[in-house]
Amino acid sequence: MPVMSHQEKENPQNKVIYDWKIANSRIYEWKQKGFEIVFTNGCFDLLHRGHVDYLFKAALLGDKLVVGLNSDASVTKLKGDNRPIIEVAGRASIIAAFAFVDAVVIFEENTPLQLIEVLRPDFLVKGADYQNKEIVGREFVESIGGKVVMIPFMKGYSTSKIIQKIKK
Repeated sequence: MPVMSHQEKENPQNKVIYDWKIANSRIYEWKQKGFEIVFTNGCFDLLHRGHVDYLFKAALLGDKLVVGLNSDASVTKLKGDNRPIIEVAGRASIIAAFAFVDAVVIFEENTPLQLIEVLRPDFLVKGADYQNKEIVGREFVESIGGKVVMIPFMKGYSTSKIIQKIKK
């Protein structure tokens, strides 16, 4: 078993939070070993049970789970001026702490399309609330022989509902 440095023991999730270049290199290595790569993305603000269930189910589809994480600016564009609640470093650190997450990659763009094209996953996963035609990257992933999978969300879990409950 490899020995972890003191810094890795304090913050082991740093071992799975990658920039695009390192993520691409790591995924290339994994594919050379025959691993199937699963990619999903989202804001993952105020992580809750529904997020955990969704990410775990996504991880079961292949060998390595890569999570594209919207930057703070990207979340604000998508969700409004009061979001995100948790800054990107915190969100990335929490997601990276899950044993079933193999990589977290932050993206600044409004959509993860460029990241998907760089990483070339075998599976693209989104929540079942998306219509198949609306899934960004669907056409690209299918064109390289990959599959698009929609996972049902757990009922009753929503970041927006949590925020509303806190405001009351």
